[in-house]
Amino acid sequence: MFQSSLAQAPLNAPRANNRGVLSAAATGMDAFIVNHGGDLDRVFGHAGIDPEQLQHPTLSLALPNYCQVLEEAAQQTGCDNFGLRYGEQFQPQALGLLGYVGLCSATLEDALINFAQAFPYHQHSTLIRLVDQGECYSFDYQIHHSAIRQRRQDAELTMGMAMNLVRHVLGPKWAPREVAFEHARPQDWHEHREVFDAPVYFERACNSILIPKREIVGKAMPGHDPVLLTLVKDAIRQLGETNTGPDLLEQACQAIITLLPHGDPSLDSVADQLQLPHWLLQRKLREQGLSFTQLLDQIRQDLALQHLGQQSLNISELAPLLGYSETSAFSRAFRRWFGVSPRKWRSEHEH
Repeated sequence: MFQSSLAQAPLNAPRANNRGVLSAAATGMDAFIVNHGGDLDRVFGHAGIDPEQLQHPTLSLALPNYCQVLEEAAQQTGCDNFGLRYGEQFQPQALGLLGYVGLCSATLEDALINFAQAFPYHQHSTLIRLVDQGECYSFDYQIHHSAIRQRRQDAELTMGMAMNLVRHVLGPKWAPREVAFEHARPQDWHEHREVFDAPVYFERACNSILIPKREIVGKAMPGHDPVLLTLVKDAIRQLGETNTGPDLLEQACQAIITLLPHGDPSLDSVADQLQLPHWLLQRKLREQGLSFTQLLDQIRQDLALQHLGQQSLNISELAPLLGYSETSAFSRAFRRWFGVSPRKWRSEHEH
């Protein structure tokens, strides 16, 4: 049942090293822009993307350009909720390898797990995880790229993709427990409630969709194909072997980001997360001209600025998100980084 769609993304198609996002994430975007009254040349030209790249789902788009084309499309079409509406209709099979690693899984729970595990090969500089919260799974998503400040459209698109993977099995009426976004509430936020049919919250620490476990555990995927799943997983592994998967530095960054809310990460704890000897991780970082302390410091700086841009978060709430046990420790670090207090930085950068 998947043959025709897979034929659109042959594994021998031209492929570049993926240091951003695979162009399968933009499947149908050109037609969607045109249908909403946008000028394709203007939208893609301003974002620095060659539309020819979209013809090959395993070619790489620079992540800043990809996010920019979504923001540009929202402006040019006059559709402020462009990412939301594009995500609403984006079906899993359009994601190429990433979509099929979910669709071919045995159960819906397996599909979400496999999807999250494969995502780093699809898109870099990104936090993606499926968090067990007891009664629910939280599907968390957040870009961690210092050059990308405008990311709202991408976040709304990605939450729509996750929702549609679940709806592929449970039907178009399925609704998550709740949805959260890190950006501020847009003017037409009521459309978000209509699309997700759930409470939607804004200015949260992370983009997430909350999925009740009882609704997905044991639910068989209608297109489960163990042979095709093996082939798709092998293709994804090949992306990694040809240096298109996440390198060790990026994996270390992701491990630090995951560990930060649980306290001050150590070299040993990050190495354990990566299943590496601590001395090997230390040596690999040194080859990149970095110490573990420098890497941790840089990640905290980037996250601090992202969180400070969310006005709903109090300064006192930021310290634990960055692995500090006390607000005073965070404030001292922030002053060392930027020369001002977190409160002053926020007041100077309010729009």
